[in-house]
Amino acid sequence: MGLLHLYRAPGLQEAALAALRDRTRTKVSADIADIGAEICYNVDVEGALSDADLRILTWLLSETFEPEGFGGESFLLDGASEDELRQGTAGRIVLEVGPRMSFTTAWSTNAVAVLHACGVERIRRVERSRRYLVESARPLPEQALHTFLSQVHDRMTECPYPAPLDTFEHGLRPLGVRTIPLLEEGRAALERVNRDMGLAFDEWDLDYYSRLFRDDVGRNPTDVELFDIAQSNSEHSRHWFFKGRLLINGAEAPDSLMELIRKPLEAAPGNSVIAFRDNASAIRGFRIRTILPERPGTSSRFVATEEDYHVTFTAETHNFPSGVAPFPGAETGTGGRIRDVHAAGRGSLVVAGTAAYCVGNLHIPGYALPWEDPDFRYPNKFGEPLIQGYTRSFGLRLPGGERREWLKPIMFSGGIGQIDARHTEKRAPEPGMRVVKIGGPAYRIGMGGGAASSMVQGENVAELDFNAVQRGDAEMEQKVNRVLRACVELGDENPIVSIHDQGAGGNCNVLKEIVEPAGARIEVRDIPVGDESLSVLEIWGAEYQENDALLLQPEQEEMFRALAEREKVPVAFVGRVSGDGRIVLHDERDGSTVPWPSARKYRWRSSDGCRVTVASFCTTNGTGRLPWTWSWKRSSEICRARRSCSTASLPGSSRYVFRMTSRWRRRSTVSCACFRSARSGS
Repeated sequence: MGLLHLYRAPGLQEAALAALRDRTRTKVSADIADIGAEICYNVDVEGALSDADLRILTWLLSETFEPEGFGGESFLLDGASEDELRQGTAGRIVLEVGPRMSFTTAWSTNAVAVLHACGVERIRRVERSRRYLVESARPLPEQALHTFLSQVHDRMTECPYPAPLDTFEHGLRPLGVRTIPLLEEGRAALERVNRDMGLAFDEWDLDYYSRLFRDDVGRNPTDVELFDIAQSNSEHSRHWFFKGRLLINGAEAPDSLMELIRKPLEAAPGNSVIAFRDNASAIRGFRIRTILPERPGTSSRFVATEEDYHVTFTAETHNFPSGVAPFPGAETGTGGRIRDVHAAGRGSLVVAGTAAYCVGNLHIPGYALPWEDPDFRYPNKFGEPLIQGYTRSFGLRLPGGERREWLKPIMFSGGIGQIDARHTEKRAPEPGMRVVKIGGPAYRIGMGGGAASSMVQGENVAELDFNAVQRGDAEMEQKVNRVLRACVELGDENPIVSIHDQGAGGNCNVLKEIVEPAGARIEVRDIPVGDESLSVLEIWGAEYQENDALLLQPEQEEMFRALAEREKVPVAFVGRVSGDGRIVLHDERDGSTVPWPSARKYRWRSSDGCRVTVASFCTTNGTGRLPWTWSWKRSSEICRARRSCSTASLPGSSRYVFRMTSRWRRRSTVSCACFRSARSGS
């Protein structure tokens, strides 16, 4: 069955339509006589709707006080057929734009949630498109139509619809995990995937990772591993520049930028409670009198109580996403900072925020400013009080000819909150703890945001910029926040062991961060997805928003699920802490795993002075040990043996490197093991 189409008019208020007419007559064609607009609701229904379901759907989508502006037929056709007006006839043509098919909009997610709550459960997706009837003195040429479309949609999040939608299927099929032939082709293979996937590896990275897989790991990397590394070790995530050597006028400064930033804290820690080690900082607060639910997480009255609450602070910028898609970038930048607040310690409370936006020269028509060089080309719905902010534009040509301008917009967001003094310290992961994701499902959005935001604006390929565009869903974030607030209000009974918000790199960053250093086994198919065509790489690396990772004790699962169900927010238990120090991503569909390479080496010295270095890998598939080999190396001598020979005598004072190699590749789980030296007993 195709999509159900419902229409509402007018699609724009008269003032907005008048402004659009004036703009398009100037930028598209002076022949444009009039423009009409309507909204089309594209409804994906499983089966058929009953009359009662259709009445509820109509009531929810129609304008309450103008029911005559809603119906099952287009208001723009005026007796003509859809096909005629799509092709253009007698100077009249219908053009339509709407969301890209690759992800469900936040509006659709919430509309479907409302419909399901009202009992209309057959509806799977609802998307709004905008239809324009353009009337002109004579038919507009193809180029003019393209220009008109560029004026009425954001190409980063929307696209033209050349015909009425009949399905939300986009034809994409999940790609398998690819092995990159680094051992066979050398660094050139890594250079190619770096360029094709926009990994932002520099020359040092390319050399280092080539050596890592060739010499230490001894196998070809997968595209999932390389994508993971690019996000986790990006400038965005690691702040390499801030931690690097600082040269001033050719002389090396004694401290890096990061060390300089930390010096005031080290000199006068004062009332600092959390600093440089969590999602937000905190300073010592006071014992305050407040109100809390009598029974947090359930319907209950508020009661007065006294609690020790500290004050949290955090701030961040969200520049690259705001550069390629300003409104979604600013929205998700604010949302990410809000999650930083509620993910401090074992959970904290959001209070208020600030916002700022810095851009280059605006070149406003009729408002030229003396410093603007004509050669220079190039929102918060959560409910948090916005208590201050600013907007600035700047671009200047210096006397020496150098250009200084905010080419990449600076989207700044700061926030304050409260944290219960009992919850300031995250607890360490322990074997058996559950790894939990709470929030919206995964979509093919925000791909490679960590690496992309570490590039200079304009270095990335335009098509890769599309993949880094993000999707904000403030309503989902509010639901997540209410669950976390209930946990915080439980006080001593707070079930959260540790929490981190999902940001750059998506799951490949946050799930490793939450279980470090204990390690975990993650089931990739337990991660909720909003698009069944997502590959393992996309599920693991997509930077979808309004999502947090938590650690819970197994006995807290039922209570936490009840809190999430009460707020109608998705929650998934995606893995368990293993305690072996490794992250293993398992795919139950084919039994494959993506084992992350370990650079861990064990060194000891035997009684006669022999230094031994072990870089070891041991393979198991959950049913027992699989075949493996190990070797020790001295100069050009290489000896190989089965495990039964592990007590072989080692020649005198030399350094040995033991390497484990698995012949079972994709079906094996890799973990570290340390072997005993027969000579030293170590």
